[in-house]
Amino acid sequence: MVDLNSEGVRIESISALTLATTDMAKTVDFYQLLGFELAKGDAKAKFVTFRAGGQYLNITAESPERSPCWWGRAIFYVNNVDAMYEKAISQKLKPEFPPRDAVWGERYFHLVDPDGHELSFARRLPA
Repeated sequence: MVDLNSEGVRIESISALTLATTDMAKTVDFYQLLGFELAKGDAKAKFVTFRAGGQYLNITAESPERSPCWWGRAIFYVNNVDAMYEKAISQKLKPEFPPRDAVWGERYFHLVDPDGHELSFARRLPA
């Protein structure tokens, strides 16, 4: 944790990440295929929440006039990167590359959701 000021206020964790979509039904289906547990809302809702461990992934429906652009990457730690990759492949999803070990000490792969949000599924490598 990092001190933000002399009073010792610290950022402890991320509670939730919110991503935008122009097609809620397609996006809900995508995340459910990956095994995300739907916590609130459904494919017809304007706002949906999935559980992501002890945190949340929110999806908000936005106007199709908004043009997508690369915004960054959400990184989800999973218990087995290779099994998650196989799950994605078995659901006919298209990861950018097979799992690989990174010099920074993680095994990971990337996948892009229907709205162009880049997702990384990772696990720390044993020391």
